[in-house]
Amino acid sequence: MPIHEKSLIRPENLQTHDELVIDGVDVSGHWSTFITSRVVTDYNENLQDEIAALPGGEFIHRCWQCGSCTNACTVNAIDPEFNPRHWIYLIRMGMEDELLRDKERIWQCVSCNKCTYACPRDVVPEGVMKATAHWLELKGHVKPSFSAIFDEVFTDQVIETGKIEETRTIRKFFAGTGQPVLQDWIVRMGKGVVRHLPIRFMMTMGLSLVFRPRTRGWAKARAAIEEYVGEQQARQRRALRLDQTQPAADATPAFRHAAE
Repeated sequence: MPIHEKSLIRPENLQTHDELVIDGVDVSGHWSTFITSRVVTDYNENLQDEIAALPGGEFIHRCWQCGSCTNACTVNAIDPEFNPRHWIYLIRMGMEDELLRDKERIWQCVSCNKCTYACPRDVVPEGVMKATAHWLELKGHVKPSFSAIFDEVFTDQVIETGKIEETRTIRKFFAGTGQPVLQDWIVRMGKGVVRHLPIRFMMTMGLSLVFRPRTRGWAKARAAIEEYVGEQQARQRRALRLDQTQPAADATPAFRHAAE
């Protein structure tokens, strides 16, 4: 599945000569552009299987490189180097080093799903982008994003209590991302809440911080969810060849959201 696009050739691999004559023919300037041979030094034959093992990447094998995803992409219209088709190609070819060169750009996906609607093969490119982003995180190639940290805080709270307590979620999220709790927008929102919310509702919110209410009869549901999550963790760790001794508590949302 070769790709013939100049935009996909790294600038450092393009060589030109200001003055060059070959067999008596002057090919100076852009006429003498040569592409340096690319050598794959770290081929990962399991890369496609690793992405396919994560939620969203299950159908990457269907891709036939038509380019509909990139053509429909919202981000590509602004940044031509954001190219889902190219990254899917790299994954399927096992070119891990090449993929890692764009590790900071892959996170720019805005999940608009235009690529998914345009895909004629039901690859679900948006899901592949999310799976690839989580793969980068799980492999330690990038730091956990704020959205990943929020997902983990949110999911942990649901599994533990069967309820969502907004104040606790925000507080844990800020703690996990190193942000101060008393931010200006929170102070302004708090003042508005105090003026408009009934006192009884405010007291309920305050008490929930102290007593942490749980859904009645949640223990069995929690046990079933934790068992399922554990099974998905084990399966995905095997696929990604992660250290089996790593504590389950360190699992990121890519594991915890396996049911989605």
